[in-house]
Amino acid sequence: MSKFNEIINGNKPVLIDFSAEWCQPCKMMGPILKEVASQLGDKVRILKVDVDRNQAIAQKWMISGVPTLMIFKEGKQLFRQAGVIPAQQIIQILRQYI
Repeated sequence: MSKFNEIINGNKPVLIDFSAEWCQPCKMMGPILKEVASQLGDKVRILKVDVDRNQAIAQKWMISGVPTLMIFKEGKQLFRQAGVIPAQQIIQILRQYI
């Protein structure tokens, strides 16, 4: 949990994909996140958090469905949405915070 807090408190936007291995829509996010990473490079940080392995984090942020995407910067939650989101939409949202 302390490592997670350290990451979201940075001055670079952090996109977090809360997911689970058993979740079929979550598997669709892999290629989408790769596309986001290839377009935005080191301007953003992208993390995948397995809600089953990181239950304390999932509970703290009240993750009730997966996938859930959240964006943090300097410890503040800037965006949250459940479900699969297209790469271009994620990129557009992240660019607001770069």
